[in-house]
Amino acid sequence: MNKGELVDAMAESSGLSKADAERGLNAFIEAVQGAVAKGDKVTLPGFGAFAQTQRSARTGRNPRTGEPVQIPASTSAKFTVGAKFKSAVAGR
Repeated sequence: MNKGELVDAMAESSGLSKADAERGLNAFIEAVQGAVAKGDKVTLPGFGAFAQTQRSARTGRNPRTGEPVQIPASTSAKFTVGAKFKSAVAGR
């Protein structure tokens, strides 16, 4: 499912117009990105949680040459699946 299909599904299930559903989805995405970028954790009970994670510096390998390569520390976003979502996907 891509963003357009998600907007269509949201509009159909909520009774909103597609334009309103898209504005709502865009607002949700911006709010989550902004909160996680500031270091906050966004938790949606039953769905999951978005959070920032730190990756420490490490030594990797160049797959072509096999030479060691230093990979710098970085900050990334992480999504952890909630229990209800996990069991729905598993078919329980």
